This record gives sequence, C-alpha cells and structure tokens, in this order.
Amino acid sequence: MESQSVTEINGVGPALAEKLVELNINCVEDLLYTFPTRYDHFQVSTLDQLSHDQKATIEGEIINEAIVTFYGKKKSRLTVPLRVGQVVVKGVMFNRAFAKKHLQVGEKVTVTGKWDQHRQQITIENYKVGEINQEQSIQPIYLLKQTIKSAQFSKIVRQGLAQFASVIDEILPKEYLTAYKLLDRATALTEIHFPKDFASLKQAKRRLIYEELLLFQLKMQALRKHNRERTNGNAQLYDLKLVQAFIEQLPFTLTEAQQQALKQIHDDMRSPHRMHRLLQGDVGSGKTVIAAIALYSSVTAGKQGAIMVPTEILAEQHFQSLQQLFNGLVHVELLTGSIKAKHKREILANLENGQINIVVGTHALIQDDVNFANLGTVIVDEQHRFGVNQRKVLREKGIDPDVLFMTATPIPRTLAITSYGDMDVSVIDQMPAGRRQIETFWVKESMLPRILTFIEKEIAKGHQAYVVTPLIEESDKLDIQNAVDLFHNLQGLLAPDIKLGLLHGRLTNEEKEAVMRSFTENEIQLLIATTVVEVGVNVPNATVMVIYDAERFGLAQLHQLRGRVGRGNAQSYCILIADPKGEIGKERMRIMTETSNGFELAEQDLKLRGPGDFFGHKQSGLPEFKLADLVHDYRTLETARRDAANIIFENRLAQNPDYARLKQHIDFVQKQKTNGFD
Repeated sequence: MESQSVTEINGVGPALAEKLVELNINCVEDLLYTFPTRYDHFQVSTLDQLSHDQKATIEGEIINEAIVTFYGKKKSRLTVPLRVGQVVVKGVMFNRAFAKKHLQVGEKVTVTGKWDQHRQQITIENYKVGEINQEQSIQPIYLLKQTIKSAQFSKIVRQGLAQFASVIDEILPKEYLTAYKLLDRATALTEIHFPKDFASLKQAKRRLIYEELLLFQLKMQALRKHNRERTNGNAQLYDLKLVQAFIEQLPFTLTEAQQQALKQIHDDMRSPHRMHRLLQGDVGSGKTVIAAIALYSSVTAGKQGAIMVPTEILAEQHFQSLQQLFNGLVHVELLTGSIKAKHKREILANLENGQINIVVGTHALIQDDVNFANLGTVIVDEQHRFGVNQRKVLREKGIDPDVLFMTATPIPRTLAITSYGDMDVSVIDQMPAGRRQIETFWVKESMLPRILTFIEKEIAKGHQAYVVTPLIEESDKLDIQNAVDLFHNLQGLLAPDIKLGLLHGRLTNEEKEAVMRSFTENEIQLLIATTVVEVGVNVPNATVMVIYDAERFGLAQLHQLRGRVGRGNAQSYCILIADPKGEIGKERMRIMTETSNGFELAEQDLKLRGPGDFFGHKQSGLPEFKLADLVHDYRTLETARRDAANIIFENRLAQNPDYARLKQHIDFVQKQKTNGFD
C-alpha cells in the first residue's frame, strides 16, 4: 500500500492528485493516514428526547415551501416548516439562501442544530435531504485547504479503502495485537474514517495511537542505542573509596532521590559506552552537589571535568560552590570571557597539561584555543539555553567524554519521554530536609501599598526583593505593567534610601552582568526585571518575589520565578499580583498558592496549556502527532516507550521474523523522508 500512487484510485486524475500533493498526500498511505479532525453525529432523536439548547439531530418532512428573507448587508434567514411525528417544527438557517432549492415540499430531511424547546424551533447547522443511513450516522469532517472540500475528500478516502483495504499490510507483531487486544491495521483505518459507532471509533483510535507512538519511540530508542554504543573503551574507573569519603564529609546527607540519580550516573561512567543523560531537578533539590560528585569521580579516574553554564554570574556561582565543596581537594578554575588575557593563557596551558582538574565556564569553554589533557566528564547546566552545535563542540573536546545535561525546569514525564527520548533521564524529585517552603499569596493590584510596606520591612532586615513584570516598555496592545514604567513608579513610592535596579532583555550582556553583580553584592536592594531572571540567578539574601500580571505566565514559569527566592535560611515569600478574567487563569493562581512541588505544577501546566505551549511553539522540538495527545495518552506513551526499548535493545527488528514487516515499514518511511535514525 505504501507506494501506491493516489492516481490509482478511481476518480483521482492528475488535477485532483495535484491538490492532494498540496496536502502532502503523495500515496495511498498518506491519504489513509490523513485522519478526520472531528465527526458529525447524525443519530436521530425524537422530540421527547430533546432538551432545551441541546445540539440535536431530528428527521422530518417538509410541509411548505422554504421562505428566505434578506436583511442587513448580504444577510439572509431561511425558514422551513417540518412535520416531525405529529408536531410541526420550524427550521431556521442563516446566510444559506442557496439551500432553498434543495428543500422541496414532500421531501424527507435530516437536520442537525440547536434545539429551542420554547419556540419548537431548530437552528440548522447541517442538513441532509433524504432519510439518514444509520450505519453512516457518524460523518467524518476533515480540516483541509480550500481546494478540496471535506465531503469530496471523504469520497476519495472511501474509494481508496474500497480498492486497497484488502492489501493493507499489518505492521505490528502479533504478540502486541494479542496482548493489547488491538484491531488489525486495515480495520482500524476503515473504522477511523467511517466508524460504525463510537465504540468502533474508540478502538480504531486506540490501535492507531499506539502504532503512532511506537513508531516514534522506535526512532528515539534507536537514537538512544546509537548514542550509547558509538563509543567503546570510555569506562571511567573512578576510586570508589575516595568518592565515598568525599560524600561522607559533606555537611549534609544526600536525599534518596539524589542517591538514586548518582547511582545511575556512576553506572553510566563505569560503562564502556558514553553517558548521554539528562538530570532533572527542581530549584534547590541539590543537582549541583551531584554534579560535583560526578566531576570528582572523573578526577579520581585520572580525567578532567568541565561544567558549562549560560551566564558569567552563574559560572561564578558554580565556581564558588565547587571551591567550597572541594575545599582544596582538587584544582578548580573559572574560564569566562571576562578573564584577563594573561590569566587566561595560564588557564589554557594548565588545562592542556592536565594541572587543572575541573573547569567551570561559559561559552568561552568551546573556543578553538581551549584544549584538555584528558576530558572525562562534561556537564551542561540549563542545557536548553545552549544550541545543539555549542553542546556538540564541548563534547568533542574530549575523546567521547561522558555528558550530563542538567535542567532546573521540571518537565512532565510525558514531555521528557518525547523531547528527550534519545537520552537517559534521572529525576531528583525530593527536596533536602529542613528547606523552608516559600509562602505564596495571590492578591489584586489594589494591595500594592501593603506589598510595598512589606518589601520595605524585609529590606530593613537586610534582605532583598524582586519585582517581575511581563513587558519592557509600554504597549498599546496589552494593558499590563511594564518594567521601565514600574521602575520609575516604584522609585517615587519607596523609601529614598532603597536602591532600585532595572534588568531586561534589551540590555547588553555586559549591562545585564553589571546589574546582577550589583544585586548579588546587595548594592541594589530591589530589582525590577522581566523574565530574564527566570533561570540561573542565585541570590540567597533575596526573600521576596513579586510578580505583576501573574496570569500571563504559565505555571512552570511562575514556579521558576518563585525559585529565585528561598535560597537562603530566611523565610521567603512570593506575591502574585493578578486579576485573571478566565477560569484557566484563576486555576493557575489557585494551584500556585497550594502547590510547591515543581513536577506536580509541571503536570498541571501541561493539562492547562497543552504540550506546544509548555515549551513555547518555536523552541519545543516536539513532534506533531496526528492522533496522539501527550496529556491524555500518557499511559500509551509509557507502554510504547517500553516496547520500543525492548525491540531495539534486543535487536528484534533484524533478528525476529515476526518484526520483519515493521522493519520494512520503518525503512520505507525513512527513505521517503530521508531522515534516518542518525
């Protein structure tokens, strides 16, 4: 079926085939895998079964000629009387005067629309002359370009199935069809386009969603296997006693989640294959110490470690943290663009001769003149802030070093499986004991005087505060606070001895660094900022986060902003200023005040916003599934991932004859799309 041209379908000539190509339909398989976006249901009801304002389908006889009246500019109203049983019902249709010629006295007609119980009237959305065939009562509706109408497309699909259903090959192995009680492929494709009833439609979708997710996960797992096995002899034989002694001298005990993540990382390091792992952890969950242990393990194996971060301030913070943790145990250096030329030359020479054990840096680490003696482990923090090529360059500075990516953005498991399906994923979903929870409040803007008084009290205690707003400058389109105006307003409202700073995306990197350095050193007590403070700013002295127009942010982003405070020992607070008009906005505010766990929030955010908006459409990299929904089909996704991993890592595609058809299908798709597993 895959290679059959659409022109082999009866009634599809060259002109129609061209229109189908515009819809990316080049063969019969493309046609049959262009699914309906919705279904009109023409299940006829009797009048006594209807409720007021309900959408309904009724069948009646036209007893008088339809009347069309015109009003306004090119607007029309068609009225037609229908005898339904022993009752006369008025059918009304707007702006479809042409329908009058279809509606002849004495004809049976089936109409669907909104039922008005009081007027005994139905506002017609769809009509069909003649009695409805109950076997075809569920009608597919396709979202297509103007060139082909849904009814015409449906006719082509029906003809395609009539000709080719008997030659549709089954691609799923029998064991999965049996284990999950799935429809065969031909039946599923027939039922999704022309379902007998809703139960059949449900089973067709269940089969095709599993198939779609399995094919996607096979690609992901093949990539994962490729990443693991393209290196050999990369085992880092670290000194377990030294590593254990380092862990025992830490001033705190690792949580169970940290210990589990560390075990997974250590297993990867001992393996002859290269580590390609994502470490997820909420703000304050202790990712940095796990990174430090991994780097130290590498040093005890006679290798070097590198950690790359997106900003100089974050690099300095990591450098200071590592120096405190190691306390002279290893030689750690900082390499950023601000390092003086003479000192930089010394660092580069010592990296190359192996005197430096661990280097922390920004994109300066990937410059051509940076060479390592024996790079064993690379850690990329806030990995989504770097481009693919930047990460690749750092990886290539060692002979296949182990790579650990870290992110403080909690990602729902379903999105992690799809976005990072080619990686192994470790999760630290447990907070260290004794960490104070940030108190979160939702208020209206009328509370601003009280909020400012509270900020002044916190600053008087020696603490600092953030105020975050969505826009930089005033906008005609959106009536929301902006950073520049807010900065000037607050200057006039707060005590004159409070120093304010302004931080936004239009500042140069040097200007941003200067403002953040002043805030870090408490030269600025109140920082007015846009969301550039969302990630990677660690000011333990800051105890108050105020977020203006909080309803305009997603839950994940609000949680990241909240995570800028609560990093020291003092009680911290997050104040959400919001007046949401819709229910989703109100629900977000409620969830924020009740939930502090980033992973729970991320799951809620996914449900409220959908997968595309979770990451932002432009950068998500999420696949466009035809049927699967990552929110509702997460159990199927988990199953498909497990099955795909078994198929790939047990090499069933090549060795098991029951999987031959699946392999042929994958090979064909890869050739068609010229997009192989690599």
